[in-house]
Amino acid sequence: MFGLIPKEEKFFVMFKEMAKNIVDGALAIQNMLNNFSDPLKSKNIIKDIEHKGDIQTHDLIKKLNKSFITPFDREDIYALASALDDIIDTIDMATQHIVVYHIDYITPEAKELGFIILKSCQTIEKAVAALEKHPKQISDFCVEINSLENEADRVRADAISRLFDDEKDPIRLIKWKEVYENLELVTDKCEDAANILESVVVKNA
Repeated sequence: MFGLIPKEEKFFVMFKEMAKNIVDGALAIQNMLNNFSDPLKSKNIIKDIEHKGDIQTHDLIKKLNKSFITPFDREDIYALASALDDIIDTIDMATQHIVVYHIDYITPEAKELGFIILKSCQTIEKAVAALEKHPKQISDFCVEINSLENEADRVRADAISRLFDDEKDPIRLIKWKEVYENLELVTDKCEDAANILESVVVKNA
């Protein structure tokens, strides 16, 4: 697909590094949700991962600005880098809100969303890895990401419905509603990145 691109171009490697960092962030938030013993420590770990993601994005865009030949359209490279960065930024935001809101327990629904986030990010990593040499596989990965986003949307809706039925404290209700929405938003960002990946494949088929 991209066989004529000069070997010195490292965009595929850089995208893979970004995707791995996203999975690291997903593992960290899942660990936070499943083992809620030190949320502040988890927040700081994820902030470091998010900061690494910012550096990766900056380096990729810097390389883009200096490169005469690119493996696919510059606009798509920038869009994919931004979309991948949005995923880790949203993981960080979700973590920050859990700490800022002084959440003191984690619900089964939040843990389920954490699992879906991890699966979504792992699938993004697979799709990014396929971009250079196995682009035909990307469509299947995108279908899986879409399915995971739909599942996360269902979990979020059910969790918020249950919250309005059972929670009597309006402040706690507001906090948890936003926690669920922030967690589900991560899967939306994964779907955004998947759509860009699929578009790149179609353009370069």
